[in-house]
Amino acid sequence: MSKKRFHLGWFTNFGVDEWNAQFHSDGMPWDGDFYVDMAKQLERACFDFLMLEDTLMLSDVYQHSTEAYLKWAIMAPKHDPAPLAALIGSATKNLGVIATLSTMAYPPFLLARLCATLDHIAHGRFGWNIVTSGEDLAAQNFGMDKLPPRELRYEMADEYVELVNQLFGSWDEDAVVRDYETDTYADFTKVRPINFKGKYFSSRGPLNTVRCPQGKPTYLQAGGSPRGRAFAGKHADSIIAVANGVEGMKAYRDDVRAKAVEAGRNPDDIKVLFLIAPTIGETSEEARAKHERLLHSDLFLKRALALYGSFTEVDFSPFNLDEPLPYKLTTNGEQGSLDKFMQWGSNKTLRQLTIEGGNSASLELVGTPDEVADKMGEAMEAVGGDGFLITSPSNRINRKYLIEITEGLVPALQKRGLTRTAYTRTLLKDTLREF
Repeated sequence: MSKKRFHLGWFTNFGVDEWNAQFHSDGMPWDGDFYVDMAKQLERACFDFLMLEDTLMLSDVYQHSTEAYLKWAIMAPKHDPAPLAALIGSATKNLGVIATLSTMAYPPFLLARLCATLDHIAHGRFGWNIVTSGEDLAAQNFGMDKLPPRELRYEMADEYVELVNQLFGSWDEDAVVRDYETDTYADFTKVRPINFKGKYFSSRGPLNTVRCPQGKPTYLQAGGSPRGRAFAGKHADSIIAVANGVEGMKAYRDDVRAKAVEAGRNPDDIKVLFLIAPTIGETSEEARAKHERLLHSDLFLKRALALYGSFTEVDFSPFNLDEPLPYKLTTNGEQGSLDKFMQWGSNKTLRQLTIEGGNSASLELVGTPDEVADKMGEAMEAVGGDGFLITSPSNRINRKYLIEITEGLVPALQKRGLTRTAYTRTLLKDTLREF
């Protein structure tokens, strides 16, 4: 049995919990208390981080209406992740907290200042999930008619990250001297303007916040398309990845590590975490029954198609569920996610594709904690690393599922030596690079 340790993160958003299920929480998570409790539970299980996803619009892609999205609370309503990250960072001691912030929505100086502040509140455990936004509806909330083409968005994002990196570096590590004899708090010679003038962005700098505990926040990115993978290989400390099975996972990781080498980086500094949604039961039969009830319900199919439509900007409602799609779809949204979902060339029906990929999982994991732990260990051994990003099969969260993972699955992983049993590092970046 493999003893190669791997990392664990959790993927969620500051949105509606499983409010109408049998084992719901309270249905009103808007003060953040539920998520702070969740973070503390993940910390007890020694997760690397909690990642807060975000979007900046209310979708109307599915059936050209907002009805499905509001009726079933799909990607809306949701609150801004940055204040929640501050709450979680101040309420935990070891768990990383990562907020999704769009390069479309934040001027670079404002984002760098916000991230520096959050990294201090979290004592060096904050991360920025870098997104360019993939929805024209989001662009229209910020005064644009539509987003730039996907390739141009990444070109702009490369320059954006270069700019914020310079802003993070505008304070030397030893700029704060606190010299009582000379009454000097910070040495002005160690804080400099950057005078950045690029093709798309400019900023004088310097930041007017103290240098981040990590130097700059931990960077996450989800790169699915070839251009997205190149961006992730160049900038990311950790990557949110979706792939089809072990073979697809290995191919993805090998590819993005090669792109990191091309960018002059050590590929071991980048941790690729594959999205999974385990279904846990006390017996194999119980777990399989839960899995089948979820995936074969008409409600799940509709929700999944509406969800995929929201970030791929494809309305799947006109297509026959029991036939393959009549032609290959392209999008200015998340093309990598669309390609992963559709499995082009497989000749599978839309119903089959939705059942197989409706929760975005890279690997089907259904069984007892021991069975799922064994499958995860075997997958990591075949792929080569680096870990998993867990989300709920229903794309919503409740306390029962949290307990199944943190008090059922994680102890089974720890017993096998696959995940950590204690934190040994202070900064999130160092926690990710521990192994």
